[in-house]
Amino acid sequence: MEPFVKLEGIAAPLDRVNVDTDQIIPKQFLKRIERTGFGKFLFFDWRFLDDGVTPNPEFELNRPEFQGAPILIAGKNFGCGSSREHAPWSLLDYGFRALIAPSYADIFYNNCFQNGILPIALPEETVNTLLKKALTPGYKISIDLETQTVSDSTGWAAPFEVDAFRRHSLLNGLDDIGLTLQHEEDITTFETTRPSWKRGVATVA
Repeated sequence: MEPFVKLEGIAAPLDRVNVDTDQIIPKQFLKRIERTGFGKFLFFDWRFLDDGVTPNPEFELNRPEFQGAPILIAGKNFGCGSSREHAPWSLLDYGFRALIAPSYADIFYNNCFQNGILPIALPEETVNTLLKKALTPGYKISIDLETQTVSDSTGWAAPFEVDAFRRHSLLNGLDDIGLTLQHEEDITTFETTRPSWKRGVATVA
């Protein structure tokens, strides 16, 4: 997993509340077995017209000034609905490394950290202000995970809270596998010192 320390970039506004995981990545695209390639299906029913090919000119993220934005600003209760991990997969594959919203669904929030996305919760009034600012072409936000601060070029800045363990994992690019491999030497020592009869795989005749 790629470490997250500092991020600066265009902030794309999605001024909608209760955006659920079926809107983030519709169910018909969940048959894929890979963890990559989901970005092209992100917000599919909103991004495209009924033919599934033509971009919807009314959808916010289809505007040219938001192409390649690494930060998404959204309304409260973002990521509600099912527990599908495909939702953060699709956001990350599309290019988003950080989210800003007043609140998130718990499972989605946890899944973001597991996949290298930083979900920042700020007061709803603050988020509404940022949504308006983001409508200005070229508006950028800076995120510093070390100092836990969000800021922009106008001098505005705000602190955000993040669990210490999750912060450590993101700063060092550690998912569950990476955290386990930090103890690889101890694991190897344990395995090699176990009685030989405990190392094999039991089979049933």
